[in-house]
Amino acid sequence: MPETRTAWLQIHFCVFLWGFTAILGRLISIPALSLVLWRMLLVALLLFCVPKVWRGISRLSLRHGAAFAGVGVLVAMHWVTFYLSVKLANASVTATCMALSPIFLCVLEPLITGRRFELNEMFIGLLVLPGIALLVGGTPEDMNVGVLIGVVSALLAALFAACNKRLILRTDSLTATGIEMLSGGLLVLLLAIGFVGMRGNEAQATQLLPSAAQLFALPGQQDLIYLAVLAVICTLLPFALSLRALRHLSAYASSLAVNMEPIYAIMLAILILDEQKELGVQFYAGASIILLVVFLYPLLSRKRSARN
Repeated sequence: MPETRTAWLQIHFCVFLWGFTAILGRLISIPALSLVLWRMLLVALLLFCVPKVWRGISRLSLRHGAAFAGVGVLVAMHWVTFYLSVKLANASVTATCMALSPIFLCVLEPLITGRRFELNEMFIGLLVLPGIALLVGGTPEDMNVGVLIGVVSALLAALFAACNKRLILRTDSLTATGIEMLSGGLLVLLLAIGFVGMRGNEAQATQLLPSAAQLFALPGQQDLIYLAVLAVICTLLPFALSLRALRHLSAYASSLAVNMEPIYAIMLAILILDEQKELGVQFYAGASIILLVVFLYPLLSRKRSARN
């Protein structure tokens, strides 16, 4: 099988695995902060068992190490808001909100990396607004907070992606990921300790913050299995495979594949969680518009690159 075809299959398999992250967020019963804490620290623990990561850290300056740690904070905040959105809305809603990340990236990447700003990218961003309006109108009113938090999560995802793009040439990807997972996990731990006494009994607070008894308690057997799947199968495995696949794929092909993640997540949510019963036709119309715009962006980018 040609290397390009193998890489194409690998990247789609990775995106399919990433589609399970929202589903697992729905299935795992512990609050969002605890979920992110376990995910980040498990991944960090596994990565720091790799000698290459330690060698990368030893060659990294203190300034760049601190920069990667800062990105880890953004990753942690993205994941906290992502899983809180899943718990306050559902997996389909959150996955659709995440499709907004490339639109936010159109604005953030030029500001952070110095790349030239393209006016047609702003136009593409405006095209997504009707989709957002339909999406909100097609979800139950008690999910509106989850939708808003999902949009914030998409913004944070775009922000850390732009920062990573600027920094990643400073070291290898495994080292950068190890530092980011450890720093993000430590931040979430501090937040959990600091806010545990402010949890209250409100439904939204209980979905975000662990109780004092939950904070250092081992999750139940089912949650531990799901957390292990999340850390190994849906984080480390696709990360390693995607790095190998991207060596043989164009930027257009890889971005087109990654844009499939919300579609996979929505399909999995329907099959596994039966979420279509919670959402109206308007939601799926809005999701279709957003996904159409997201697919339109790399197509226009490819045409622009060809002209240049």
